[in-house]
Amino acid sequence: MSDDFQQRVTAAMANPQHMGEMPQADAVGTVGNADCGDMLRVWVKFKEEGGRKVIDRASFQSFGCETAIAAASLAMELIKGKTPAEALAMRGEEFAKDLGPLPPTKVHCTSLVEGALREALTPTGTVSSPAPPAKPAAAPPPSLMDTFNKPEERKSGVKVVFLKPGEA
Repeated sequence: MSDDFQQRVTAAMANPQHMGEMPQADAVGTVGNADCGDMLRVWVKFKEEGGRKVIDRASFQSFGCETAIAAASLAMELIKGKTPAEALAMRGEEFAKDLGPLPPTKVHCTSLVEGALREALTPTGTVSSPAPPAKPAAAPPPSLMDTFNKPEERKSGVKVVFLKPGEA
C-alpha cells in the first residue's frame, strides 16, 4: 500500500461522516464479504425535490477494514441529492476517488458499498413495515452486531447478501 493512499484513508477515518443507524429509514441494505469478513449496512431516507424522489440522507455501519469504512463514509456524501437510479449508476471508483487508486487487495471494499446500496435502493431493499416504536431513553438502540447475533428479535426482514469474490 502506498504511503499516500494510507494517509488518505487515515484522514478519512479521523472524521468519518454519516456513521450510525438511521431511525425510520426508508430503505436498508446489508452485504457481507465471506472472504474477508467485512460487513456493511446502509440506511437511506428520501425526500421529494422538484417532483423527483431523491436521497435526503444516508448513513452506514461497517464491520470492516479502514478502507471499507472510509469508502462508505465518502459514498454516503456522494449519493445525497441523487435519485435512486443515479446512485445505483455510480461505481466503486467514484465512491473511493478521494482515496486515490485502491490497491488490488482493497477493491472489494468499494464492492461492499455498491452491494449495500443496490440492496437498499432496489425494491427488495425497501423497508415495508413501519419502524418499531422507540425504546425508552435509558436503553440504547441495538447495534448492527446485536441484530446479527439475535436474528429472532429482528422483524424488519433485512436480508444479508454475501458477495462472491470479484462481484461488484
